[in-house]
Amino acid sequence: MNFGRGPSVVLNVGGTRYSFSREVLKDFPLRRVSRLHGCLSEQDVLEVCDDYDRERNEYFFDRHSEAFGFIMLYVRHGHLRFVPHMCELSFYNEMIYWGLEGSHLDYCCQRRLDDRMSETRTYYAAEEPPGEATGGPEGKGRRPPGPEGGKWLERMRRTFEEPTSSVAAQVLATVSILFVIVSMVVLCASTLPEWRAPENRSVEEQSRYTAESVREPSGIIEAICIGWFTAECIVRFIVSKNKCEFVRRPLNIIDLLAITPYYISVLMTVFTGENSQLQRAGVTLRVLRMMRIFWVIKLARHFIGLQTLGLTLKRCYREMVMLLVFICVAMAIFSALSQLLENGLDLGTKNKDYASIPAACWWVIISMTTVGYGDMCPITVPGRILGGICVVSGIVLLALPITFIYHSFVQCYHELKFRSARYSRSLSAEFLN
Repeated sequence: MNFGRGPSVVLNVGGTRYSFSREVLKDFPLRRVSRLHGCLSEQDVLEVCDDYDRERNEYFFDRHSEAFGFIMLYVRHGHLRFVPHMCELSFYNEMIYWGLEGSHLDYCCQRRLDDRMSETRTYYAAEEPPGEATGGPEGKGRRPPGPEGGKWLERMRRTFEEPTSSVAAQVLATVSILFVIVSMVVLCASTLPEWRAPENRSVEEQSRYTAESVREPSGIIEAICIGWFTAECIVRFIVSKNKCEFVRRPLNIIDLLAITPYYISVLMTVFTGENSQLQRAGVTLRVLRMMRIFWVIKLARHFIGLQTLGLTLKRCYREMVMLLVFICVAMAIFSALSQLLENGLDLGTKNKDYASIPAACWWVIISMTTVGYGDMCPITVPGRILGGICVVSGIVLLALPITFIYHSFVQCYHELKFRSARYSRSLSAEFLN
């Protein structure tokens, strides 16, 4: 510390004193406290704290003492939780003042904060003061000098990852959605008989990537779409912070699964020839071309509904596993009993549809889910009674985990909606500026 005397300093937060050595303040986890180490004059000190006692070397902060106590527990033990009987928004204000973000909270408290913000429609434009992002006095000690390159990468990253973060991001998202729609329309139209009739070509010939097919309108459109998706994926990979994490993300894996088949098909045509046995079979290429349907999932980047569905499935995998266990246990019981009542007993009315337990499993599934195709049904009185019990049991078993999944879906929706609203506010600020 370049200001003050003595080997230690005292922080007075709302009447509660904390004593630290000067060296501890240099790398203190709270940015506002660590800034004291770089103060050169009393004026610099008063920009950080509310008052300063030169004789005691004591820095006074007019803040909530109990909230700071919980923040100090985070500094010592690494866990940050809300103060009991204190408003979540008030505690969040204290966190922002000391230089913490919402991500520092434990997961349960993060969800409480998001719910609170969604209920009161109170949103924060950012989790850190503008000075910290621009390298001003608030940001000393956090970001290294020369942040122009980092700013550009961060801006590019938000443009490609957050569709509502800026005008450019919205334009890019709109173009990407149009390419997805055009690609899906071409894929669906290519399976129509009228699409192939004028050219009088077989299904195998349709699946080939030949030089002539690339020059056709459908081939040109497909190549343009693939080029756009490839360029977008490469740029997002270049500007990503963690390359390994980027590759492991589910949406990025889906992008690769949607793009790779096109290049594999082209390479197969180049190396095996247009008239090879593999090309004439056409099965492999048709499967690869049909994998383009994964492009529909790319829309999850731009629609909160699809993002909510994916996040809900991720958080409710235990409930989903529990639901599958319920169905499997019931399916084993009812399929064995139905096979016994319909075909296993020598009652003179054997039902050939229930010749085995695996065959009876199909009837159990469509009965428990109340689909009822009618392709197979019991004909004996005991079998029909069992069928009624199977249907009622299916309704009950399917309804048990639904409450947990529903609440998780609502919570995920509010979280994603809050994040989208936060980026929309930054977009409004961009228009105003």
